Amino acid sequence: MFTSAKLDLFFRSFLEIDGFASIDNSMNGIQVDNDGGEIGKIAFGVDASLETFERAAAVGAGMLFVHHGLFWGAPLPLKGNHRQRVKFLLDHNICLYAVHLPLDQHPQMGNNAVLANLLGLEKIEPFGPYHGRKIGYKGIFPQPITAEQAAQKIAFVNRPPLGVYPFGKKENVSCAVASGGCANEARQAIEEGVDLYVTGEMSHQVYHDCLEGKLNMIAGGHYSTEVWGVRAVMCHCAEELHIDAEFVDVPTGL
Repeated sequence: MFTSAKLDLFFRSFLEIDGFASIDNSMNGIQVDNDGGEIGKIAFGVDASLETFERAAAVGAGMLFVHHGLFWGAPLPLKGNHRQRVKFLLDHNICLYAVHLPLDQHPQMGNNAVLANLLGLEKIEPFGPYHGRKIGYKGIFPQPITAEQAAQKIAFVNRPPLGVYPFGKKENVSCAVASGGCANEARQAIEEGVDLYVTGEMSHQVYHDCLEGKLNMIAGGHYSTEVWGVRAVMCHCAEELHIDAEFVDVPTGL
């Protein structure tokens, strides 16, 4: 029998939730609990949106595990869209569990570690300091590849990247990865002499830095670069707990 409390202990056994508490304001862990009853199925998704909640309810999930939760530091009044989302979870007795930076950083199941593995990187090491913690990873390709070839390796269900910016070498030997909205870390990649930088979004503020710094960059999409962590945790849950688990794909195209 799995309750939200038991599943919380399971997730905390391998995700560094408490270790990121001082720098991650996203309230990692249980954000909305159920009534304490048994959970027979966990849905996994990227965003805590009403559509994701509806899809989780449709597949009979008693818990929804997401990367982007409902709470980000500042308290929100229970009105408007926020009220509707919380009400839906309560009405359908669904526990919402959110993990942000601990899921980005995890060395095996994190978004960035999975992306690094998809790219086939070797000699992987941490990259991209954020309040004293390195969230991303960097490494070396076994054989030089183009930015376009790298983009194909990380395309989720063959969805194209938001953009490929071939500002540097034709073929890349080194690569750094930081999923989601980490465009500014491109400057760090330039400082460290990396050939290719992979993130979710490009930013106008760093465009000319990348161009002048001759850094190739892939904006794979915020959503598409962050499906990997929740899917890796989903597989881990299915293997370790033998619980029914299903990924809920609600792409934003961004």
